[in-house]
Amino acid sequence: MKKWIYASAATVAVLAGCGMQTGEEEVKIPVMSEGVTTAVESDLINTEGETVGTVLLTGDKQGTGIRITAEGLEPGTKAIHVHEKGDCTPPDFKSAGAHLNPEHKQHGFENPKGFHAGDLPNIEVDEEGKVDLETVSQYISLKEGHPGYLLDEDGSAVVVHEGPDDYKTDPAGNSGSRIACAAFNKK
Repeated sequence: MKKWIYASAATVAVLAGCGMQTGEEEVKIPVMSEGVTTAVESDLINTEGETVGTVLLTGDKQGTGIRITAEGLEPGTKAIHVHEKGDCTPPDFKSAGAHLNPEHKQHGFENPKGFHAGDLPNIEVDEEGKVDLETVSQYISLKEGHPGYLLDEDGSAVVVHEGPDDYKTDPAGNSGSRIACAAFNKK
């Protein structure tokens, strides 16, 4: 299920941060800021097609905010990526296609020839199988005509993988199978 949310800057003002591990250093990433004008939410489903959480995308002048809340996942570090098609057909979610990559780069934040627009920082699923992550990307957009537009004719999907992204191996960072998916399409 997808929900569209429209809010004025006066009603939405969230400022948070997310730790992103790149190599051995932790980088603080700003999340959602004042000025959010468009948001869309979709259910995150597992390989059995059961809803295990939600993914909320918000658009503002600084990029696209991504908030993932889920439970019932295996604990540990997991890769998340934006994929090129808004189709989450279980059990393998291959219907979501490859990573969103409009500039035809290689994969990974540490790849000298990378990275894909759909590459995102790893997430940490706690010992109870829960995750609540907020991050932002300047390489994807909810605004039509912008590079990395997510809601084009075939949409896009946010996919959780079974293992961590190594941030360098093309095409998917050796992150393993796709274990959860949230599809985003035009209204």
